[in-house]
Amino acid sequence: MLKLAAAFAVIASPALAAGLQIEVEGEANGVITIDLLEDVAPKHVEQITALAAEGQYDGVVFHRVIDGFMAQTGDVQHGKMGGDMRMAGRGGSNRPDLPAEFSDINYDRGVVGMARSQNPNSANSQFFIMFAPGPFLNGQYTVVGQVTDGMDVVDAIKRGTGQNGAVVGQPDMMKKVTVTE
Repeated sequence: MLKLAAAFAVIASPALAAGLQIEVEGEANGVITIDLLEDVAPKHVEQITALAAEGQYDGVVFHRVIDGFMAQTGDVQHGKMGGDMRMAGRGGSNRPDLPAEFSDINYDRGVVGMARSQNPNSANSQFFIMFAPGPFLNGQYTVVGQVTDGMDVVDAIKRGTGQNGAVVGQPDMMKKVTVTE
């Protein structure tokens, strides 16, 4: 009877947690593994996993990288390697913007959040990975995941310059992004 109850619990539980495996190329080389928090931000996780599964993130650069703060990527419209890097960070995807899914998860080192404009309901495809805690972001940006392996790769991503963190020269890129179970 106990085995039957355990079997029902497995069948009744949600699908295995999704994640992302990001192959980074450039000054940083290696793999970043992210556990996505679909129970915290289901719409955002659905959007970024769909974009990853379609190959939309492949070849997209880290266009905004601020030392001691975060590395931002995910502009599938303007952020492809070989494109006009002056436009990187200004676009999204062909999917609609998403309503905010704020949570009480703190922006600590390795947390992955969705980038947006001044409008809290404008997140689309861009996301960022925290180098260090950023408590001023808590409750202001949707948390979508946590780096579980490869923070050494995150730490090695080519830094940008100036207040905006724009990367000069050739930025590091997400060579391949794979959805994991």
